[in-house]
Amino acid sequence: MDKVLGQDYKGAKRVQFLRDNCEKVEEKRYMKPFSTDEVSTMKDELSETAISIDDIETKKKEQNALLKEEMSPLKTSKTRLLKLIKNKAELVTEDCFKYVDFDNKQVGFYNAEGLLIEERAMRPDEGQRTINMNSKTGTND
Repeated sequence: MDKVLGQDYKGAKRVQFLRDNCEKVEEKRYMKPFSTDEVSTMKDELSETAISIDDIETKKKEQNALLKEEMSPLKTSKTRLLKLIKNKAELVTEDCFKYVDFDNKQVGFYNAEGLLIEERAMRPDEGQRTINMNSKTGTND
């Protein structure tokens, strides 16, 4: 069979020639090749699209860097707060007040709020009582 038919006719006349000389018209699906000009146009469009995508990705990276910088202190705060909530306590260093119960041989430490924070058995070197020189006697000195 010939590779081409009706090349002497243009446009609608070619379609009419093919219709008049065929056995039957059937709808078919097939891969229709593009012309050289169409491929060239698509390549130009692809180049422009690739450049636009690259520009947008560059902006995206810059924005991501800014957002990461903005989120960093928030993430640090979140981590700290989650740890505090999980532990339901915070490690602090502050002045505490030591009291010795000689009768029960116990030592207790109280914080500034007056809460017992630690209790333990009295060590041998803590067995001797101390005199508190600042105690009030109840008289008008």
